[in-house]
This record gives sequence, C-alpha cells and structure tokens, in this order.
Amino acid sequence: MLQIDGSYGEGGGQVLRTSLALSILTGKPAHIENVRGQRSKPGLHPQHLKAVDAAAAISRAQVQGAALHSTDLVFIPGELRTGRYKFDIGTAGSTSLVLQTIFVPLSLAGSASTVVITGGTHVPKAPCYHYLELHWLPFMQRLGFDARISMEEAGFYPQGGGRITATIRPASSITSLTLEERGELASIDGLSAVANLDPSIADRQKRQVLGRLLQHYPSIRIKTTSLQSRSKGTLLLLHAAFHLSGVETYSGCCFYGLGERGKPAERVADEAVGALETFLASDGVIDQYLADQLLLPLALAGGVSRFRTACITRHLVTNAWVIKAFTDTETMIDGEVGAPGWVEIHPASGVSNLVGRN
Repeated sequence: MLQIDGSYGEGGGQVLRTSLALSILTGKPAHIENVRGQRSKPGLHPQHLKAVDAAAAISRAQVQGAALHSTDLVFIPGELRTGRYKFDIGTAGSTSLVLQTIFVPLSLAGSASTVVITGGTHVPKAPCYHYLELHWLPFMQRLGFDARISMEEAGFYPQGGGRITATIRPASSITSLTLEERGELASIDGLSAVANLDPSIADRQKRQVLGRLLQHYPSIRIKTTSLQSRSKGTLLLLHAAFHLSGVETYSGCCFYGLGERGKPAERVADEAVGALETFLASDGVIDQYLADQLLLPLALAGGVSRFRTACITRHLVTNAWVIKAFTDTETMIDGEVGAPGWVEIHPASGVSNLVGRN
C-alpha cells in the first residue's frame, strides 16, 4: 500500500484527488495521511468527502476513514465500472473538482458513463463550470478524451444547489502535447453573467472590461446573460485564444472573477482583467491553472509532452510529486515557483497501456 503524505507541498485537496484517480487507474491501494494538512481547517470537508465517495462508487473500492474532518484515509480500489452516477455534495462545494477526480478513470473504461453532480458550480478557489466548458474540456478533447458537459443550474457560494452533467465516453488513445510558442492573439471572448440579480450588474462588469481592454484589443467580445440558479451571484470570465499554425487556434488562458456581498461589479471585472493582462505580459503558452490540470492526462499519453506555462505554482510541483509516487512518470519542471517555466512529462513505460485496458 502506497503511503501518501497529504501535507506535502501545496498540501490541499489536490493531493487527495490525484491520489484517488491514480489509485483507481493503477490498482494500487493508497493510505493518505495528514489529508489537507497545510490548510487552516485540515481533513475532509464535504466536497472532498464527495470526491472520495465518487471515486469509491466508480471503482467499488474499500474505504476507511471517509468521514467529515478525517485526516487519515485508506482507499483500496476494486473493479472500475461505468454507468449512471449521481453525487450530491450537499453544500456549495465544487462540482468541478468532484468531476475532475473521476473524469480520467471513467474515460479509460470500456463504455460510456453519465455523471450528475449537485453543489457549487461557481465558487472560490475552484475552476468554475464555464472554465471547464470553454478551456479545460477543449484541451481534454484535443488530447483524445471524448466527453460533453452541461450545466442545468448554476450554484454560487454559499447556497450551492447547482447541477452539472457529464457524459464520458471511452478514450481510444491519449496524445502527447507540445506547445512551446504562444503565437499571435486570435481572440478575446468574455462572459458577464448574473443570477437572481439586476442585469445592470452584468452590464457594469462588461463596461469595466471594455473600458480597460478595448483600446488595445478592439475585437474583444463580451456576452451578457442571466443564469438559472437558486442562489445569487455574478461572474465575469475572459477567455483568450491564440494562433497555433495556419488557421488553427488553441485556448491559451481563461480567468474570471466572482461576485460576493459588498463587492462592486467593477472589482469583479478587474480581477479577471488583471489576471489576463499578467498572462499576456508573460511568454506563457498556457495559464498556470490548466498547467497542473494537464499533468495527470499527459502522464498517460503515448509520448513525451512539453509546454511553457505562464507561472509555475506549488499546485503544479505537488501534482508532479503525487503522479511520480504512483507511476514513476518523470515530470521535469524548469523554473522557479511564481515565475514562467517549462514543463516536460515523460510517461513511465507501460502507463499508456492503461488506456482501454480497464
């Protein structure tokens, strides 16, 4: 049984989620100690517990320590099974993070699955639904994954109550990724959305973005909309695409701000604009959030991958460490935490055989 220190590096929920996915994929039992040991409130919170429940459900796993606030977890995977699954976090915990925990294992199964997850779709410190739809999923599809996602209802913090559905079909192969130069900017698109609030707030967010960016990027497009939700909230998201070769483009970055009580619409917009401007001022090819989310799928690819990220994060370094513990994948990170850098992933021999095996 592998011993995983949940307080290593970034020491948050990512260690848990990647360990669960790789335990299922490799068949190796894992004992995760000090779960979320670097957090002010360590242990399993509702969204982490639901990630454990979801991983256990799809793999018929034996689990010890799956309880709220538990800091010690034993996970012994069984047979990976596809099907129709429903998971209710019960709070505004992130539906995106629960989905990402089981996405790769279900993609490498022998038949399709449908997963419905209820909880938070737009909450702090987690990729929001629209980030998945516009940025993460297109990259997964580029690598060979076959999935579709939809959001039936948005869920904002602290009420939650949102619902997403993912249809995940088998991936026949996972291709490697080489992105060494960003290329020219092709487009900037945005979404300014509100839920159960005055639409003028979405208009203010849009005006703030255009006031800051339109002079430099005259083709920027911002869509305003209202989201169906039981809760109140706002979103301002910016998504930039870049030329790769010829007419082909790729999704380079995606940043967003979320509203909260007492937070002006202009500051919500400024958060997304500031992050985008920082990225554009760097020579990064993909944003720092996607960089660490790509490590696991690329560890299963059929060849070496190499890309440049706008910022090396502790999440990235920590995820590489967890993947190494399970697979002996060699992930070389050239650069300092907090600065742009190169990432090169050499999948371990035989790891790509997991594709289509389960």
